[in-house]
Amino acid sequence: MKLSSIIQLAAASSTLVMMLAAAPVSADENKLQELKDQGFARVAIANEPPFTAVAADGKVSGAAPDVAREVFKRLGINEIVASISEYGAMIPGLQAHRHDVITAGLFMKPERCAAVAYSEPILCDAEALLVKKGNPMGFKSYADIAKNPDARIGAPGGGTEEKLALDAGVPRDRVIVVPDGQSGLKMLQDGRIDAYSLPVLSINDLVKKANDPNLEVVAPVVGAPVYCDGAAFHKDDVALRDAFDVELKKLKESGEFAKIIEPYGFSAAAAMSTSRDKLCAAK
Repeated sequence: MKLSSIIQLAAASSTLVMMLAAAPVSADENKLQELKDQGFARVAIANEPPFTAVAADGKVSGAAPDVAREVFKRLGINEIVASISEYGAMIPGLQAHRHDVITAGLFMKPERCAAVAYSEPILCDAEALLVKKGNPMGFKSYADIAKNPDARIGAPGGGTEEKLALDAGVPRDRVIVVPDGQSGLKMLQDGRIDAYSLPVLSINDLVKKANDPNLEVVAPVVGAPVYCDGAAFHKDDVALRDAFDVELKKLKESGEFAKIIEPYGFSAAAAMSTSRDKLCAAK
């Protein structure tokens, strides 16, 4: 190669390097730094305990904001500033950049997943079984109850749990219709049923009020649906969402995630049993 050609090639390479260096950083890549600079993230909440709550003094709490606050701190964003919004207005508000993120128990559905960039699951409501301490019959699923000819399950009449038990093969005469939570609790304590099924939040609330050390919660029920929210970001803020996911994963793996959400009645195991991809694809 001639010397002149080598010089021309080097000059062209140098020009390309300078052009790349001068290229502006995308808005997506700038978002995290923007939030760091302003020192807070604007979050949309619904004031629906235990997902979100606003005290009389204006302090924001609830499982969703508490997780978001900790993750954002790890990203270098020291605080969250919350505004209450109706669920139907949250995504339009996010799309209009009135919020930086939604942290409000907005469960993932395919149509919502198409409109926002969800984080990995945070708060889930799954199915649970209330059993005697030690789970003497070893129930993990409705199918386990179906396989045991002596097992009886209590569930609200016409509810999801009754249908799931019947669909799993539990005979009609072993699915006992229970009118309310206190009745189900008493029937289990008295030995008239071997398991009582409700969503995780409802079961945990029932157990907390009962204060009975002879009870145990099995959650999530294996094979049953899991409904989860995630922090919802603008579609343009995927890099911010990805950074959030990295710290959320660390929070889950360290056990700190469970310490934040389980006092509110949520199951960390439920959130860790599924993924954004599965939930967004669910029909």
